[in-house]
Amino acid sequence: MKIKADKLNFYYGAKQALKDISIEMRANEVTAFIGPSGCGKSTFLRTLNRMNDIIPGTRVAGTVEIDGHDIYANGTDAVALRRKVGMVFQKSNPFPKSIFENVAYGLRINGMAKGRDLHDQVEASLRSAALWDEVKDRLHDSALALSGGQQQRLCIARALAVRPEVLLMDEPASALDPIATQRIEELIYDLKKHYTIVIVTHNMQQAARVSDATAFFWLGTLVEYGATPQMFTKPGQKLTEDYITGRFG
Repeated sequence: MKIKADKLNFYYGAKQALKDISIEMRANEVTAFIGPSGCGKSTFLRTLNRMNDIIPGTRVAGTVEIDGHDIYANGTDAVALRRKVGMVFQKSNPFPKSIFENVAYGLRINGMAKGRDLHDQVEASLRSAALWDEVKDRLHDSALALSGGQQQRLCIARALAVRPEVLLMDEPASALDPIATQRIEELIYDLKKHYTIVIVTHNMQQAARVSDATAFFWLGTLVEYGATPQMFTKPGQKLTEDYITGRFG
C-alpha cells in the first residue's frame, strides 16, 4: 500500500474533526474523497502531507504511513515530506511571476536544477501538465495572464516539477468551466500512470469518472470506502446510497 491511515483522529483545538479514520490507498490509483461540506474530507487530505501542522492548536492521534513510514513520527522532515507529497488547491494560486519562474521556483529552492537542465525540467513539467504547447512561446509572460484552467494546470506543473510520488488535489476543478474541467480530468487520468493521486471533490460525476476508489466521509467519520464502480452502483451503507443518489447533502 502506498498510503495507510490507522485510527487517525484529528483535532482543531477542542473540536474533533476526524474520528478513527482507517484507510489504505494503492499506488498509481486515483482515490476520490466525497461527502458534504464540513465532513472532514479536506482536513483528512491535508493530514497526508501535514499541511494542517501550520494551523495553531491542531493535534493528531493515530498513524499515517506512506511507503511504510509514519509521517507523524518524531524526526520526520515535513519539508521533505511535502516534496514527496505535492498539493494542488481548489483556487489556482500561481505566483506573480512568469510562467517559467512559477515552475522553476521549487526546482531552484530545492537545488534540483541549473542552466539548461532547469529549462528541460520546466518543459517536462509543463508537458506533464498538458500545458507546454499552449505556453511554449510565452514562457516569460506573467502567469496571471493565463486563463483559470491554464493557471490550474500551471499549478499542477509546479507541483510535479519537484518529482513527487503522491499528488493531493483539493477540488481542483470546482472553479473552472466544463471544458477546463474536462482537461483537468483527462490530465488526472494520464498522471496516475506515474503518480498516486488523491482528490477531494463535491462533484459526484467527477468522482465516478476519474477515480479507481472512492471514500465517503460524513461528520468526520469514514462511512464507506471501496472500488468506485461498486460505491456508485451498489454501496454497502444506506447513508452512502442516500448521499450518492442526492437524497441529502
